[in-house]
Amino acid sequence: MPSTRVAKGPRSRELPDLSRETQLWEGGADVVAGLDEVGRGAWAGPLVVGVAALAAGDCDEGSLGEVRDSKQLSPARRRQLFDTVALACTGWAVGLASAAECDELGMSAAQRLAAGRALESLAIRPGAVLLDGRWDFVSPPAGSPAPHGAIAGPVRTVVGGDARCVSLAAASILAKVWRDRHMVRQAGQYPAYDFDRNKGYPCPRHRAALAAWGPSAIHRRSWAFMEHLPSSATAGEPPVSQPRLVEHR
Repeated sequence: MPSTRVAKGPRSRELPDLSRETQLWEGGADVVAGLDEVGRGAWAGPLVVGVAALAAGDCDEGSLGEVRDSKQLSPARRRQLFDTVALACTGWAVGLASAAECDELGMSAAQRLAAGRALESLAIRPGAVLLDGRWDFVSPPAGSPAPHGAIAGPVRTVVGGDARCVSLAAASILAKVWRDRHMVRQAGQYPAYDFDRNKGYPCPRHRAALAAWGPSAIHRRSWAFMEHLPSSATAGEPPVSQPRLVEHR
């Protein structure tokens, strides 16, 4: 079993390892998928769930040795690691819930929806799942029938998992870089909001743009303060088409 790696120096911290993935592999799951979300607190753009699938025989810890929780990495370093992580995974994908779906369903249901889409688009079927945090957003709610294609194996939550588990750290990088690139593309259609800089998250310039122009077609209007904003200059334009599933390998 891989040993825990510890960074040196006065600000040492535990680094991601494969101990939890190994427990699940040894328990009979050939493939373990880590899922992590980004964009939950954004004012605009989709909620994105990334999934990184690792197989016991294919996983190369050397190739994934540089992965960290995406929040611990600079944007430049995340971008540098994206292709390395994608190639090292047995399979990976992202699933989206659009801003309109976040408004209509609420954030918890939207996160379940995005997670389901990510798993559906994954080319390989995982036998077990690791989730960052305390909440199981993959298993059907208590009392609800299991949907077609539901995960049959164990689903485990890990508090701080994106900083502790390699699969979750990998998923956090894939989801964060994919969403950032998506929001940079949206900046071309909605230049007033600086999406290329803020990626749809709160900041003073973003708030000032909303006060001046109102929400765009890709803003989440369920935020309470949106009710008091002026009508959007782009309100008459059709919403930007956003893919619900993005297939990878």
